[in-house]
Amino acid sequence: MQAKLETRPSVRRCAVTGALGLALLGAGLPAAASGATTATTATTATTATTATTRDTGSGLSRFYDQRVEWTACEGTDMPKDLQCGKVTVPLDYSRPRGGTLDVALARYRATGDSRGSVLLNFGGPGGSGINELALGGKEFMHLTNGYDVVTFDPRGVGRSSPVSCGPATLKIMEATDGDGGMTDPEGVLERLRDAAAECAKYSGPVLPHIGTVDAARDMDVMRRALGDDRLNYLGFSYGTRLGAVYAARFPDKVGRMVLDGVDTLTEPLAEQGLAGARGQQTALENFLDWCVEDVACPFGQDARDARDQVERLVASLDSDPVPSAFGEPFTGQDMVGAIGQALYSRELWPSLERALAQLLEDGDTRGLEGFSSGGVTFPVRAAVRAPVRGDRTAGLTDEEDVPMDNLPAALMAINCADDPDRPTAAQVTASLDRLRARYEDVSPVFGRYRLTQVLMCYGRPRGTDYIRDDVKDLDTARMLLVGTRGDPATPYRWTTETADRLGPSAVVLDNRGEGHTGYASSKCVHRKVDDFLLYGSLPPDGSSCGPESTGDGSG
Repeated sequence: MQAKLETRPSVRRCAVTGALGLALLGAGLPAAASGATTATTATTATTATTATTRDTGSGLSRFYDQRVEWTACEGTDMPKDLQCGKVTVPLDYSRPRGGTLDVALARYRATGDSRGSVLLNFGGPGGSGINELALGGKEFMHLTNGYDVVTFDPRGVGRSSPVSCGPATLKIMEATDGDGGMTDPEGVLERLRDAAAECAKYSGPVLPHIGTVDAARDMDVMRRALGDDRLNYLGFSYGTRLGAVYAARFPDKVGRMVLDGVDTLTEPLAEQGLAGARGQQTALENFLDWCVEDVACPFGQDARDARDQVERLVASLDSDPVPSAFGEPFTGQDMVGAIGQALYSRELWPSLERALAQLLEDGDTRGLEGFSSGGVTFPVRAAVRAPVRGDRTAGLTDEEDVPMDNLPAALMAINCADDPDRPTAAQVTASLDRLRARYEDVSPVFGRYRLTQVLMCYGRPRGTDYIRDDVKDLDTARMLLVGTRGDPATPYRWTTETADRLGPSAVVLDNRGEGHTGYASSKCVHRKVDDFLLYGSLPPDGSSCGPESTGDGSG
């Protein structure tokens, strides 16, 4: 799932999900672009076969023969026991004797006898796995009873040849903020086309080879470099898409695989945005039902009236913003974005209640801004154009040299590379009124906020059709798919739809709780996932975990 990009300095950092930041938030950066040349990722994917061995032919053997050399991680706030390494992969898998790039890895070593590695992807796309593991690694320490716990910065992300749009990042955010895309779609599309060209200039040679299909192939090189015959994997949100693509590309290399917060493999990006708006509206209503039971709820004790108050507050702030902590106007859409981030974890509901009370009682926006920014600002600076490496290796990027806009730039690049739909400008313009009505119908609060994303891929090359057409009917080891009923980003129906699509190997665990993904929020889910990864104990298909309030969380 994808995150909604923010425009204000206090909210330009795309926040991560839940208490642990297991996945970047939101639903869809829907594609709306004119026809363009097909990305290299697409042509690579269409030549992929689902029956592979080691995939070491055609010049790839040198990549599969490497081993990771681990050293202490360098960088700000890196835990002393976290080790870092790298693998070298082809820039273009169709030309493995050409240029290469390095992919950054990090691990916590197994505390006892190790049966190999379990690879983690925290979602996004666009987030640094290494930073996430450094910040939230304690939640995975139980897995070190049997595994080295490993994560990575995917190509184009973090230290692995990071992409950037330079000054164009802010242009993209501003072009798609508010109602600009609705009132002047032609002008916005032209600005986005120009911005896409700047993204290509600043990102360098990795941009045509970014996307989930290439990242999945990188993961197989990692698997071999880690010394594992099969890939054991735990992926969250977008990480479930990555896991499913790996399983389709390398079915005989699937070990114990868990997909938590299951992404769709088939819905167009505009439909994903609609699902996100619907999910966030439901999460807001659940929050308000909880809030009105508390005498401190700033909206009173009637849930229906509370919903009306929120809608009126959004409209009021859009027409008459209040000053933010940074002195800039704080609009209703800024408030919507902040609420949306807070709704991804039930643990944040008390803090959201207090932040809304601060706004209503004192006009103080700092509490809400904290949800959007994670407590930091996201200044967009002009990035240095990525060097063209030719046939040489693009090494790891130093932490201080990762572009400040890498997260949103990578998010857009990967999602657009994964999606084949590119409506023409005329089609986009003709469909906006209809789309707006649909979005606002499913969510009076989040509909407008999410709708602007339908423009984000304009001017970019057409993405791969491999995910939509070929990731299905898998013949793999059994996989565990976790779906959460109250998930505002990846609706539960995506879990069952993806399970049906993947075939009999997919086993569904129904988490009857709230929030995005289950591993962080449900002790029951956490236990069942760990039992499967560590001991191979797979719950029955269709079994469930109850809400945490029921006791120990078991269902």
